Amino acid sequence: MDDQRNEKRPVAGRGSPPTRRQAIGRHGEDVAARHLTALGWAVLDRNWRGARGELDIVARDGDEIIAIEVKTRTTTTCGHPALAVGPAKLARIGRLLGQWLTEHATHARSVRVDVICVLLPRTGAAVVEHLRGVQA
Repeated sequence: MDDQRNEKRPVAGRGSPPTRRQAIGRHGEDVAARHLTALGWAVLDRNWRGARGELDIVARDGDEIIAIEVKTRTTTTCGHPALAVGPAKLARIGRLLGQWLTEHATHARSVRVDVICVLLPRTGAAVVEHLRGVQA
């Protein structure tokens, strides 16, 4: 295996101010992380970059390790945020979670993929929908 795979990869635009879209996504991930912490889960990693993509959040709930894909929207005009997580994306997240487990020498009774949808209305609090055990 190439040693470069184990290194964190730079993210385009890291040194420049975030775009509006990036800022909304980051805020949604912060909301999702607070939601998970409120459930009593341990957030183990955020924005972990693997060989073929990124995991938004990796968390532990008891003996279970969960990869959480966060989808944040300001409107549902283009449909529900979860619609952006199709079979190919779920398969990629599963492979990335396997890589994360290997690199962190972590063992779990079970693993799964969850999707957290965050809707940020113009006024009021964020609306969080947590879909557990999402499968293709």
